[in-house]
Amino acid sequence: MPYFPDVDRIRYEGPASDSPLAFRHYDADKIILGKPMREHLRMAACYWHTFVWPGSDVFGAGTFKRPWQHAGDPMEMAIGKAEAAFEFFTKLGIDNYCFHDTDVAPEGHSLKEYRNHFAQMVDHLERHQEESGIKLLWGTANCFSNPRFAAGAASNPDPEVFACAAAQVFSAMNATQRLKGSNYVLWGGREGYETLLNTDLKREREQLGRFMRMVVEHKYKIGFKGDLLIEPKPQEPTKHQYDYDSATVFGFLQQFGLEKEIKVNIEANHATLAGHSFHHEVATAVSLGIFGSIDANRGDPQNGWDTDQFPNSVEEMTLVTYEILKAGGFGNGGFNFDSKVRRQSLDEVDLFHGHVGAMDVLALSLERAAAMVQNDQLQRLKDQRYAGWQQPFGQAVLEGEFNLQSLAEHAFANELNPQAVSGRQEMLENVVNRFIYR
Repeated sequence: MPYFPDVDRIRYEGPASDSPLAFRHYDADKIILGKPMREHLRMAACYWHTFVWPGSDVFGAGTFKRPWQHAGDPMEMAIGKAEAAFEFFTKLGIDNYCFHDTDVAPEGHSLKEYRNHFAQMVDHLERHQEESGIKLLWGTANCFSNPRFAAGAASNPDPEVFACAAAQVFSAMNATQRLKGSNYVLWGGREGYETLLNTDLKREREQLGRFMRMVVEHKYKIGFKGDLLIEPKPQEPTKHQYDYDSATVFGFLQQFGLEKEIKVNIEANHATLAGHSFHHEVATAVSLGIFGSIDANRGDPQNGWDTDQFPNSVEEMTLVTYEILKAGGFGNGGFNFDSKVRRQSLDEVDLFHGHVGAMDVLALSLERAAAMVQNDQLQRLKDQRYAGWQQPFGQAVLEGEFNLQSLAEHAFANELNPQAVSGRQEMLENVVNRFIYR
């Protein structure tokens, strides 16, 4: 029996549609800058928030009564959950999905049970992928929920916990390889500290560096062709995480010689928790050469925690998509909806409403960003603003033809007196708004 009997496949009906279960802007095969929308956006639905989360929070039990979350034999329920997930993906018309190992399979009471359960569920996922055509954007391991990870996984003071985390990542990487995943993500949910009074910062960073080197080595051993991605987050649940933001991750990668091996999976809500805009984090990653993929969501500006709401700002997503298009688009990455319906959104159909709206937001943002790229007024002003660096004097400075003394003497001898030039921020904000609200 279907899990969503009252929902037909979601279809594109155009901006005039009044149907809450139809796309108004996401026309999957519409050509934008030479590629279909679906190939630009590479959208994915996540397994955890959509099919695992019971609607609980720190103050209350779960509010959902999803049919795949009822009590019963853990493996039977996991198989039913996979059936519900692929029915949902297919009816939604989304091309990809993402999972943690323990989202799809019961962890059991030992590593042996974990391995057996996960192996069985990979068989089911592989069959569902073949039957539906849905692809795996990325897989990952949950090395943060089990009580053994209370003090971290790779950064844990106990090497046996480090080894247990390695067992899970080993299994999840192999599963991602078998399921033809495009990426493998490493999210250090508890790789940080709650107090410096019991923390050896140098030791924990070295442990993390060693773990990441082993992950890279295993990628080549199994012939995985996708990208390895670290997902930055500043804190929550820890006081401070070692992967605070994109710039911090880049510094970590450089320290351990991994800057050519690992990229970042940027989450919008994590960016704002770090005190940045989502736009900033994407632009920073692009500038550092480590941009990989996106977890598309948003936070609530009045809440200081990770609320994982569906993206609904065309303004924000247009600027992000503009940066991605300017960088050449996604390689192996995509937009994964690391988003969940609200705790009071009790009906299964609410899962569709959240995703349909978010997919339309990304589609509209793509169209607006593509128009900005085609008539790139922002780039033209940047070129003018930095034009001096393209002239012989600017080039000579960058190429090392001056040292500090000779450059100072040049400034004195030529009585340099440059005048400030307007950055035209307000004009550019108006330009962006004209593209968005055309």
